[in-house]
Amino acid sequence: QAQFVESGGGLVQPGGSLRLSCAASVPILRFRLMGWYRQAPGKQRELVASITSGGSTNYADSMKGRFAISRDNAKNTMYLQMNSLKPEDTAVYYCNKDPPYTYWGQGTQVTVSS
Repeated sequence: QAQFVESGGGLVQPGGSLRLSCAASVPILRFRLMGWYRQAPGKQRELVASITSGGSTNYADSMKGRFAISRDNAKNTMYLQMNSLKPEDTAVYYCNKDPPYTYWGQGTQVTVSS
């Protein structure tokens, strides 16, 4: 069974925005730290942003000022607001806890192109 289900991806022009959602099958309060990850074809998966159960956040350098991670513990859902998107943001985006489970969901495709 998938523990996390990602949604909200799509095709967007450079400079556009998307909001990704991650629905968990278990109460996420049990996860002190969760994160969004992404993987482009031929590239390794990288951590995009992380958030503690209390709401403290951290971002990879290239995402700082553009992305915002959040979580709703009552709804067992995590979000990633993506603004000022660039072509190099094109990737499949995944959610997981940190450190991640070895199992990954299907992810959601984000394509940034004019």
